[in-house]
Amino acid sequence: MTIMQMFNFPRRGLLALAALCAFTLQAHAQVQKLDRVVAVVDDDVVMASELQQRMQTITQQIAAQNVQAPPIDILRRQVLEQLVIERLQLQMGARAGVTIPEDELDQAIARVQQNMGMSPAEFQQKLEADGISNNAFRQQIRQELIIRRVEQGSVARRIQITDQDINNFLRSKEGEFWKSPQYQLGHILIPVGSSAPAEEVAAARAKADAVYEKASKGDDFRALAISNSAGQNALQGGDLGWRKTVELPTLFADALDGLKVGETTKPFRSDAGFHLLKIHEQRGAQEQVVEQTKVRHILVKTSAIRDDDAAYNLLTELRSKIEAGELKFEDAAKDNSEDIGTMLQGGDLGWSNPGQFVPEFTQAMNNTPVGEISMPFRSQFGWHILQVEGRRQQDMTDQYIRNQAANLLRNRRYEEELQNWRQEIRDQAYVEIKLPELNNQSESGETQPGNTENQ
Repeated sequence: MTIMQMFNFPRRGLLALAALCAFTLQAHAQVQKLDRVVAVVDDDVVMASELQQRMQTITQQIAAQNVQAPPIDILRRQVLEQLVIERLQLQMGARAGVTIPEDELDQAIARVQQNMGMSPAEFQQKLEADGISNNAFRQQIRQELIIRRVEQGSVARRIQITDQDINNFLRSKEGEFWKSPQYQLGHILIPVGSSAPAEEVAAARAKADAVYEKASKGDDFRALAISNSAGQNALQGGDLGWRKTVELPTLFADALDGLKVGETTKPFRSDAGFHLLKIHEQRGAQEQVVEQTKVRHILVKTSAIRDDDAAYNLLTELRSKIEAGELKFEDAAKDNSEDIGTMLQGGDLGWSNPGQFVPEFTQAMNNTPVGEISMPFRSQFGWHILQVEGRRQQDMTDQYIRNQAANLLRNRRYEEELQNWRQEIRDQAYVEIKLPELNNQSESGETQPGNTENQ
């Protein structure tokens, strides 16, 4: 696997930030700057003003969700721990040289604005109204992106999905459901409450039975739904769209068991009333014929002694020599590429599938004709040029199913491994808590490993 391959790991950070941004801005404006240190985290500190601001943000989030907030001392400890972990992650990012290009930062901020339903001008007005500078907000987003990148890079290395893992999943009952065909479903709901009187239940059942009889005799199910159903999609003919059984409520999935295309279930009851389902169409696992691209690349990273211009100029020079016939692409990759996974193979990435690489790489690859070399372009890994050696149509149905299963299993393990990794870096760090009310010593009075807390 090369550094260019990108897995579909969960990314909560930026989306969560976008959802809570209004709270954050408001909280930021309300906080009075305090210069008291509340935690020492290796070679960095957490200030009281930061803790207060984050406390207000989280408190407002909890209130907006109508959730019972924990006691203030517990919440304060949890929030401070969150800040401590973030400090450690940012330190790891700094040591690893993780940077966020300005264009990537701009795109992230644009997504935040979009998720908040604001134009750039409206968002800028919101920042100004809350007394937050544009530079401060950009730095906040930059740090969020660095943290997510450090998390994903660190946790990805801890997750190994084997062929046996995939085989076991695909052979399991859950895997069989996951691979199950899709159905285009129609739905009719005859409403009656779970605590309704017996006569109301009987009347609803009689109506459901009558609708079923009409549907079974060939009456148009969509017309029956429009005239009888109280379901959300009644006016659309009860159309539920294409659904896999695994995506349906268990009650619905059970009712569909053994049903054939064109048939309607007998009425079955839930707390909402009596339901009827009809299978309009069915399709199995879609045949996945994809366009594969055979590609080589050269990666040049930036560093303290090589800036963006130097990396760009080096790749431009290499490209010119290759096109002039003075140098072979594979030789240039062996001598210059910093992708340790492919440099010895002359930058050969083999046959790639859609979505296998990061967006910048994919775009450059798709825009480059066979036999030609791209102009230098930048990704999160550095600067690249690539050479497209061929394209072909390939039936990847079986491999597609296995890849999707691997992603599903990987995503399931991600959250658990993320928590384990966070705990490990916390345990290995020097952390000194400066708040007496958050003293967290063991019952024996000894300081917890990786944690020093003073009054």
